Amino acid sequence: MFAISLAEGAELRPLEPWQAAEFIEHVDRAREYAGPWVPFTVDVKDLETARGFLRRYAERAAADTGRLYGIWLDGTLVGGALFRIFDTSSDSCELGVWLEPSAAGRGLVNRASRIVIDWAVEERGMHRVEWLVSSANDRSKAAAQRLGFTRDGVLRESFPWQGVRHDMEVWSVLAPEWRAARDAVAAREAR
Repeated sequence: MFAISLAEGAELRPLEPWQAAEFIEHVDRAREYAGPWVPFTVDVKDLETARGFLRRYAERAAADTGRLYGIWLDGTLVGGALFRIFDTSSDSCELGVWLEPSAAGRGLVNRASRIVIDWAVEERGMHRVEWLVSSANDRSKAAAQRLGFTRDGVLRESFPWQGVRHDMEVWSVLAPEWRAARDAVAAREAR
């Protein structure tokens, strides 16, 4: 299994079914913070549902239709990034991210997102990476903006969640935009 450093004490690596016990402990810590926005943090309630969720993503990875990565900080699972949709026929995918409160504000989502987007664009040839977010989720919209995503539009009341119909914003970054922004950052850092 690989691990990619995100910062001192933080790493990104695949999240797999054998880690279900660790995953449910993380979900329990993240539930209140991420629950209003991240459906699996409400749906995953015990070891069986945790294992089922992780198994579905392992099957998606095997079928090349999705991916799931965890973010560990000082050896504790504190968040993650996933490709909910990974469509090689259209060269587009949808990225989702989440954290528990103890890991917020450290730039971990930004760094993890940059790594997985770069992989999707450069290694897998994705042309379009989408970020869907409730219009009420200001933290997630700010993260998309920091990553260079552009707000494409709003799907009005398209997502019923916890008794409320949410307007969902669609944000995206295209491969040429991603490369140009990444290269500009690298050029500034090289100076």
